[in-house]
Parts: sequence; C-alpha cells; structure tokens
Amino acid sequence: QVQLVESGGGSVQAGDSLRLSCAASGGPFNSYAMGWFRPAPGKEREFVAVVSQSGRSTYYADSGKGRFTISRDNAKNTVYLQMNSLKPEDTAVYSCAADLAYGLAWWSSRMSAMNYWGKGALVTVSS
Repeated sequence: QVQLVESGGGSVQAGDSLRLSCAASGGPFNSYAMGWFRPAPGKEREFVAVVSQSGRSTYYADSGKGRFTISRDNAKNTVYLQMNSLKPEDTAVYSCAADLAYGLAWWSSRMSAMNYWGKGALVTVSS
C-alpha cells in the first residue's frame, strides 16, 4: 500500500512561483509513474502532468505547458511540480497520484483508475 503526502501549497500572487512536493512511502516508488491532478469546472479532476518511472519522460496538459515542470527524485521517493508564472485560474487543490501505467492517454482519461492518491495541497493565486 503506497501512501502519498503532498506539501508546498500556499497563497501567492499572480506571476509568482511555487513548488509542490509529493512524498511516497510503503511501496516501490520507482515502479510507479507519478503525476498531478486538480479539479476543473464540470469535472472531478483534470490531468496536470505526469512523469515516467525513470523520470526521463513527461507529459503536460496544455494549461501548464511552458509554466509547469514535473520531476522526480527516486532516491528520495518524491515527485515535484514546479509551477511558474502562476495565474488566478491555477487556484486549486493539487493531488498527487501514482499508477503502474504510464502514458498521456492513460493519465489524461483514466484518472479514476489511478492506483493511489494523496489528499491534496491547496494552491491559491490572487490577482
């Protein structure tokens, strides 16, 4: 059973940066692709970004391309989401997820099937 705990959320101004962390425990971290989701209007969650098990491959939703960077440190069992040039519409609870499968199609459409979820970290961006 993998436990995921997010940290690094907070309140910032538009244009600022923030880095979220998600620490994993209880399982073989490098067996799982890791990613981030956030709520969206009309949806339970929307895909934000995913990183492969090795960390060498990533995918991003259009909303974060060029502003967000996902990375992982397998030695620390931690995945990060660096968010730059934040906008008020980025305000959300960001949840970390782990799944044995990797790929944009899977992560952008099968979020309900993710193996494990964290409880989320709140990011508030004010204008």
